[in-house]
Amino acid sequence: MNQPSVKACLIKEWQAFRLAMQFLTVLPIARVLPVERALPVTREPQVEPEAGPETQGRALIWYPAVGLVLGGMLTILAGCLPLPFYLTAAVVVAVWVILTGGLHLDGVADCADAWMGGLGDRDKTLRLLKDPLCGSMGVLSLILLLLLKTTALAVLITQGSWLWLWAIPLLSRLSLLLLFLTTPYIRPQGLGGVIAQHFPKPLAWGVILAVSIMTLLVLPLLLWLLWLVVVLLVFGCVRMATMKRLQGFTGDGAGALVELVEVALLLAATCLLVGT
Repeated sequence: MNQPSVKACLIKEWQAFRLAMQFLTVLPIARVLPVERALPVTREPQVEPEAGPETQGRALIWYPAVGLVLGGMLTILAGCLPLPFYLTAAVVVAVWVILTGGLHLDGVADCADAWMGGLGDRDKTLRLLKDPLCGSMGVLSLILLLLLKTTALAVLITQGSWLWLWAIPLLSRLSLLLLFLTTPYIRPQGLGGVIAQHFPKPLAWGVILAVSIMTLLVLPLLLWLLWLVVVLLVFGCVRMATMKRLQGFTGDGAGALVELVEVALLLAATCLLVGT
């Protein structure tokens, strides 16, 4: 059997990374269309193929790398803005939302509405999760989350600890790998279902281990230990809630996990600064 060439493997990984960037950010990058959305091929066969299920599943492995790109951009922005600390924090959070297209914030709002309006009923909760309208609980959850993010980031900026901001989007998206590895995705249709069926599980565990070691070597030990506990606690709470109510998770739950991990990491770093 012919083994794929190094070039073919690199092209495949580049496609997966581009697809992850395309889904998680609004950054201008050449689009890789899923097969069902692909236009007819009009060029020679050597042109990169459209993203099939394997590439879509493999894109999950690159989510932490996308988080690292976002975190790096936000860290540079926080250090370069010639503004008072509170305005810098507000601008950085606003850019944070813009760069991600509010993707995960939508999950927070949908989950808040569905969990409150679902009244413990699985079917009603699932119906509310699909409702495109945002209710009062969704609006309140977004206000509170963005307020906490902004004020916590303002404290980090005043203390000169904004340099560790790069790790927060990285770790929050790393938690998605853990979610897909340990929790069933309950809607087989759509991108989430394709990812759940086709992402390489051993490689996902390897990425989790590699990122954990990398951040251990770079971050202050106390901060790394605190953030490890925080990520596991938030992940455990989200997983327990989704399993109890839905017996699995949806895309909205994954988005909510990312945002909750991010705000929890910011608050934990702030508490560490205040307590030392």
